[in-house]
Order: sequence, then C-alpha cells, then structure tokens
Amino acid sequence: MHGGGARALAAAFVLALLAAAPAASEVVCSGRRYAANSSFDASLQQVARTLPGNASSSPLLFATLAVAGEAYALALCQGGTSAGSCNYCVAQTMRDGEHACAGDADVAMYDDICTVRFSDRDFLAATTNSPEKLVVAGSQSQKLVPSAAGRFYRLVGELLDATADYAVANSTARFATGDVGVGGYFDGEPFSKIYALAQCTPDLTPAQCRACLASAMEEMTRQVFAASSPGGKVIGERCGLRFEVFSFYTVDAMVHLQVAMEGKKKSTPVLAIVLPIVFAGLLTIIIVSFYIWRKKRLPTKTPLIENTEDLEDFESIFIDLSTLQSATSNFDESNRLGEGGFGVVFKGVFPDGQEVAVKRLSNCSNQGLGQLKNELSLVAKLQHKNLVRLIGVCLEEGEKVLVYEYMPNKSLDTVLFDPEKSKQLDWGKRYNILYGIARGLQYLHEHSQLKIIHRDLKASNILLDSDMKPKIADFGMAKIFGDDQTRNATSRVVGTLGYMSPEYAMRGQYSTKLDVFSFGVLVLEIVTGRRNSYAVVSEHCEDLFSLVWRHWNEGTVTEIVDPSLGNHYSRGDILKCINIGLLCVQQNPVDRPPMSAIILMLSSGTVTLQAPYRPAYIFGRNRSYTETMDVPLPSGPHSSITELEPR
Repeated sequence: MHGGGARALAAAFVLALLAAAPAASEVVCSGRRYAANSSFDASLQQVARTLPGNASSSPLLFATLAVAGEAYALALCQGGTSAGSCNYCVAQTMRDGEHACAGDADVAMYDDICTVRFSDRDFLAATTNSPEKLVVAGSQSQKLVPSAAGRFYRLVGELLDATADYAVANSTARFATGDVGVGGYFDGEPFSKIYALAQCTPDLTPAQCRACLASAMEEMTRQVFAASSPGGKVIGERCGLRFEVFSFYTVDAMVHLQVAMEGKKKSTPVLAIVLPIVFAGLLTIIIVSFYIWRKKRLPTKTPLIENTEDLEDFESIFIDLSTLQSATSNFDESNRLGEGGFGVVFKGVFPDGQEVAVKRLSNCSNQGLGQLKNELSLVAKLQHKNLVRLIGVCLEEGEKVLVYEYMPNKSLDTVLFDPEKSKQLDWGKRYNILYGIARGLQYLHEHSQLKIIHRDLKASNILLDSDMKPKIADFGMAKIFGDDQTRNATSRVVGTLGYMSPEYAMRGQYSTKLDVFSFGVLVLEIVTGRRNSYAVVSEHCEDLFSLVWRHWNEGTVTEIVDPSLGNHYSRGDILKCINIGLLCVQQNPVDRPPMSAIILMLSSGTVTLQAPYRPAYIFGRNRSYTETMDVPLPSGPHSSITELEPR
C-alpha cells in the first residue's frame, strides 16, 4: 500500500475511535445462582440502595459493604469523577450487571469510570484481582504495523510503569494518569500522544497496590502487547491499567514523558511536576503584585466582569449596596426567601414600592463569582416573558449581588409538591406552566441572540408570578452554544440528579437535548405531582419513570394523575402530556424532540405524536425503530382521547 493510503487509513481509524460511542459496561458472571425472594436477594437490594451513595460521598470515591453476613460489595470510581457521575455510574452499572447476569450471586462489572462487584462470598479482604473476574481487552479494529510495534510497546511500558509508580507512591487515592508525546516518532501515524491510567482501591497499602499493578502489567504484556493492539486495559476489582492513543480521562495528566528526537531519552516525571510548580509560584507573585498595584489605582466599585465589550451596559444597572441594605433591612433573616448552592435570596422593597428578589452570593465561594459572571453575561442579554428579568447588580465592598423581579408565588416545587398548595394548580394552570416553560426554552435554544443550554432546569428553578405564569431562573450553570455546534462535553458535570440526561450525567456530553430531557421530567412531575427521586429504590417503591412507563403500557395513566386535581382535567391532555414527557426522557438524545416540535405538540390538537421507546434509567431493551408507531390526536386542543394504547 502506498504511504498516502496508509496514512489515510490510519487517520480514519483514529477518527473512528474518537467518534465512537462510549462502551457499555463489561460484566463477568459466575454462574452461581441465588433464589428469588431469598434473604440474599433482600441483602442484595440493600446493597443496590446503599452502595452508590456510599461511594459517591467518599472523598476517595470508594466504598465496601457487607450486609447481614450474606452480601458483600465494592465500588470504585475513577479519580477526577464528580460525585454525581460516580453515584449514577455505580447505580447504573449494578443495574446492568443484575440484568446481564440475572439471578447470579457473584458479578463483577466494569464501566469506563467505575468498577463494581457484589458476591455471596466475602472477597473484601483480598488485595489482588480475582483471576476469574479479570477483564483484559485490546482494540479489535486495528493492529500496529509490525515494524513500529516494538518501539510503541517499549514507550507504553515505560509510561505505564511511571504512571503506576506515581499511583503507588504519590497519591493517597492510589490513582494516576500519564501521557507521552510521540509526535514525529512514528512515521505515518496520526496520533501525537499515548495516554495511560493506573488505579488501585485506596485501602491498599503502597506495597499491595504495586503488587496488584505488577500482576496487571504481566497480563498486559502477555495478552494486549502480544496482540499488536494500539490500546488496551487490564482491570479487576482491586486495580487496573489502561492505555490508548486518544485521551480517555477527564483530569490533567499527572506524569508527562517526552521522547527525544532520536527516540531514546525521555524527561522524568519529577521535572514535569516541579517545573510547573516553580512557574506557578512565580506567576502567583506577579499576579498578586499586579493586583495590589491595580487596587491602589482603581476605585472600590470595580466591575468583576472582564473582557466584556458591553461593560457600560452592566454599569448602567449597578445598584448601590446601601440601597439594597435598606431594601432588605440589611439582609435580615425575616426577608429570606430561600437558599441555594451559591448564596441566599432575600425579598426587598425599593423606596418607590417595587418588590425585588435580591440574590446575595457567598463571599467565600469561587463558584459564586463564576456564577455571577455567567448570569450577568447571559441574563442581561435575554428578554422573554418566560425568563426571569434581571433588574440590577451590586459589586461593592466585596459583595456580589444580583437583583431580579420578585415572583410572589416563589418556585414551582414549593407549590407542586405541597399537598395543600398544589390545589392552587388546577389543570389549566399546569398546562399553561408547561407551555410557558417550553416557550422559554425554545427562546433560549432557537430564538435568542445566543444559543443557550440552561443545564439545571428543575422545579425549583421555575418561578411563578402572581398569576402562576412560569419564568425560568438561575442561569449560573448555563452554557453558550455556537451556531454550528450540535454537542459539546465538559469534565465538570453540574446540575441536579433526577433531571440530568444519561449522556450528561455519565460522560459530560451536553446539547439542547439535555434541557429537553429535564423538561420531560418536569412534564411528568407536573402531571403526577410526584418528585423524580434519583435514589435506587426497592421493588416496593417505583421510581417516577418506571411508574409512568408501566401505567402507559397498561393504559391506566389516569391512575397516576395528581390526586389534588380530582377529576377536573381532560383525559386527552393527560395522555398527550405523558406522551410528550416520555418522548423527552428517551435514552438516546436523537429520539428526543426539539423544543419547537414540543411547542407544536402542546398547542395543536391535530399533530401526530410518535409512540415513545422505553425511557432512560429503566432496565431492558428499548423499543427498536421498527416498532415505532404514530398516535394521532383528535381535533381540538383539549379533546378527550377515547383509546390510546402503546404496543
């Protein structure tokens, strides 16, 4: 093959790797069965309820569990994983394992970011991987050119050794990442780096971790290297190694190696660590000196927003701190409306009688500063009747305060989930709330100057005015999307469990379909009056998605309508909203409709709705595309549907 053809093939291979969807969990069954409804079955259900929270709440993202001397379990999440992603990964991976190995008493499960094992035998004292639970995998779609394989694996071996050493000796989490630059070292190869990861469970001693990783390295050499694979992994319940020619972790590399031009020398991890520290120290001194100099020259009232072309526009809405102190009685507790992750909201009254909501961000929160910058740069440019209106900002004396229009009925969750207050929300109001939220989202996604993803749409971020009309609030987590973007990814997943789409919670991938998923959750909550609890629940307590899906299939959705509505609702509207809600919470983002289509569904009685597949976060196979059916709705925006049953 000509050199150009070989390079094209190699480039196509790497592009395919980068574009590939994340691999599903790898599951190793034992074949040892347990009886349904047995005491072990009950203990295993307790493991499923407890283990995700224990692992995600641990600073080291690790937990072990023993229940009634019958069920033993372990969970470990990859270093750098957010608590929310860890919680979701452990819970979902356990579901995958229980589904793939139904009735099996000893299952090991491996996802890209978490490892889980449960068993009827106590394995927790072991300090090495169980041979029968070990997973060894290499890239199956491509092989290295034989002439390059020797040099490639020598570098990989050195990188894995250095990364393992760092995990063993320099990390209380027993976790490390590394990379080596190989640009120009392999002629004709499109990749410029090799990436590696090493991790042990943090309860192992350095010697135990080193022994476990050494054993994994032997398997790597024997099975992966021998297969001429450009990527591979050896993972067990106690430790694992992985290398690839593309980046597969979300944190910065901790160990950097570099190939010299002759291909024989490399820099040491010490230089890679020390030099950045020295540079960072010098940079800190320069920044502090500059800050002190600048502070002496500038007045106290200095905008926190930098690199903003329209700074004058923000200055025009500045409000004096003394004005806000007077409006809120010096932020008195009696005026407190609520508290969020970044500060407290107070009610205020200006001298002219105007009521406002004063959002005082925490002085000690870096996230609060970032949120303020984000909200200022976004909300000031957004004007829509279903978005909360920004009135002013205060940046004096270290305070970071945003002032919004006052919404007398507070947030949707305070009304919807209160047995007495929910009676204020008749079906007409609920339908209008759904429609208003949809219009606000459509504006953000399609009609505003900026294409914006909210990323934290939930009932507590929907505010209600005096007429119960909704307004979307809290844009601290919002992201701007380019006109040519369809999907992006972040290493820092923020938001609320229960409202996050699977691709965002697990991989940090976000698009407008993230907001669509959150909207679908809101639809189901507004119809049923039930919160979408994220907790792993027992067989006696269904989560919202499972409950709605079961009644949808049984044709009994009216049985789960919020009791506070009585019988004062249109059955046709209920069926239509449940249908829309299920379409919005599909596992695959492609299957979720855009907001413009949702607006049409809500406003028209003649549009044809597609039947939904099985929603996300539920066991079992989703409906295939060939099983899709159309559900015609009768004419009239509020007509009854006499019969509507999914296949």
